[in-house]
Amino acid sequence: MPTAIAVTSADMALPPQDERTLPAAVLQDVGRRPLERTLAELQGLVDHHGHVIVMCSQALPASVVRRLHTVRALLETDRIALFRPPLPPLGLAVLARQLRQLASCDLSPGVLASAGRLLTHYIHAGALLGSVARLDHVPVGLKSHARSWMPGSRFGVVAHPVPQVVRIGPEAGLEGPEFGTRLLVAKGQLPSDWVTDTLAPSWRVQGLREMPLPADSPAWWGTGKLTEFCAYLPDLSVLYQLVASVRQSRCHWCGIDVIGDRCVFCSATPPEYDEGRDRAPGHHHGPAIGHRRERRALTG
Repeated sequence: MPTAIAVTSADMALPPQDERTLPAAVLQDVGRRPLERTLAELQGLVDHHGHVIVMCSQALPASVVRRLHTVRALLETDRIALFRPPLPPLGLAVLARQLRQLASCDLSPGVLASAGRLLTHYIHAGALLGSVARLDHVPVGLKSHARSWMPGSRFGVVAHPVPQVVRIGPEAGLEGPEFGTRLLVAKGQLPSDWVTDTLAPSWRVQGLREMPLPADSPAWWGTGKLTEFCAYLPDLSVLYQLVASVRQSRCHWCGIDVIGDRCVFCSATPPEYDEGRDRAPGHHHGPAIGHRRERRALTG
């Protein structure tokens, strides 16, 4: 069975992008349900799919994140990856759908999980905000912060890949992707006209769709007066080519194939050796102390 892509709320499970997009596994009410039920649910996903990648928003309450780490530790498995990329909720939902697209391909679980880190760089996620006074995830200058208190102020913000904050005006603009993308727009308590009529043409998007605002978005952006947007690569062939073109290696700890310098399942990074230490052929020194500490922390 293909690797399962799990999300922590139903609004993170976007509609399929194409006929090959696999459904998401929705972990409902992780922080409120009894521990045994979440434990059984994830155990069932592991038994059925072999590996599970859980996409976690950085807006999740700390109690939910602790619960997920607890379940992973109790199951004593390296087959559950807890992945928390630095994306706002809409961007995270888009990335989860991209992984659901790729899960239908011939990618191993480790490579698929690593693909999440790679594809994050190709997502341009931002929002139109009525205030940046409580925006914690993007650096805000003193002038923009002061203007937040002026009635009618609106700000265009890009949180990823490069932070940007501009006050909306006749000359306001945000730097966007230099490649063809589609735009997903989630309207909150703020009109989306600037996003659809000004931003989308300036970014030369190849299509635009609207969806409901994710429940975690107001907490992430620090205000309910927003319209969130995300530009992304929609085509499975392009996504697969990006992932397949990267050199693969084997995780020295758990043995699965990965791309990049960190295994998303066991959190191990390449071992560091002392210079001058004897490295006879076939002699295995094991991971450095820092990597053991990282593994115990179960950081995804």
